[in-house]
Amino acid sequence: MLLVFAIAAALYGLGAVMRAPKQARWTMIFILYVAVLGEQLLLPDGHSLRMATGESPVLWLMFGGFVLIALVYRAGLNWLRKKARPDTEAATDDAIFTDTELNRYARHIVMREIGGLGQKKMKDAKVLVIGAGGLGSPALLYLAAAGVGTIGVVDDDVVDNSNLQRQVIHKDAAIGTAKVFSAQDAMQAQNPFVKVLPYQRRLSEDDAQALIAEYDLVLDGTDNFETRYLVNAACIAARKPLISGALSQWEGQLSVFDPANGTPCYACVFPKAPAAELAPSCAEAGVIGPLPGVIGTMMAVEAIKLITGAGMPLRGEMLIYDALYSETRKIALKPRIGCSVCGHTAPDEAAHL
Repeated sequence: MLLVFAIAAALYGLGAVMRAPKQARWTMIFILYVAVLGEQLLLPDGHSLRMATGESPVLWLMFGGFVLIALVYRAGLNWLRKKARPDTEAATDDAIFTDTELNRYARHIVMREIGGLGQKKMKDAKVLVIGAGGLGSPALLYLAAAGVGTIGVVDDDVVDNSNLQRQVIHKDAAIGTAKVFSAQDAMQAQNPFVKVLPYQRRLSEDDAQALIAEYDLVLDGTDNFETRYLVNAACIAARKPLISGALSQWEGQLSVFDPANGTPCYACVFPKAPAAELAPSCAEAGVIGPLPGVIGTMMAVEAIKLITGAGMPLRGEMLIYDALYSETRKIALKPRIGCSVCGHTAPDEAAHL
């Protein structure tokens, strides 16, 4: 048998030197195996050729059986891998991602709820983030890190020293720089594969709807009710989901407002802005530094869920996080009848908190 293995090794080596395809090399070895098995079966006992190649066909039949079992096992494994993750194979086969991107997003791609198809959806997605402050900072960084292909960021402010206690996307060297450009630099430094579109301006009624219509979904991290109501109305008109977050001292909240899919809108829950003394700004009331990171990161998670279809987004629910007492709770939200913004006209039901 050693002689046959030596001949097989020589054939494979010769094929490698001649740069023959692997399939051709293994075909030559298979022909050798068939020839050896044939002479073992056809030649009489004691024949010199049989003696030189193992004496008995039983050993060769056993060897061939083991090889066949190994090939069947390998083919079965490959079939199971493709069946378990067909979207991953489809994504990589089409060369959608570079090798660097595949390595970067590997922890997403191996997840059943995301996979290659979900990562492709993120790469194709366009997300608009209103505000590059406390909530926008972590949301923008994590959306970029996750591989959301196009991210727009709207803010008319510049980086101030007082922002740096919580707005982690900005650095000390960026003080005095427009927040949208500071955020763009940080996001593209983190992930050069994403496209960041900065809009250094305050949204107005003239441009809000047209801008929002260019994106798939919107994250609102602003700190004033005027802009919140404007963004809500524009999202309703463009039929885009709105992920809204808010902060106050130790408490944060977020929800997904998507009236196009039967949920209440922001105005259903907050039909009018509270009195100024009841809703002081962060500058007036203060806010614990890590809290925007918690809520802003949750907003990014909700965005990824909406894009990929994973899990259950916070549609029709509000999540409230109390950092001081480490408590989290969810509250059901219902459309407000007679809402002048989203136009719900179902039987009388009151939105409740």
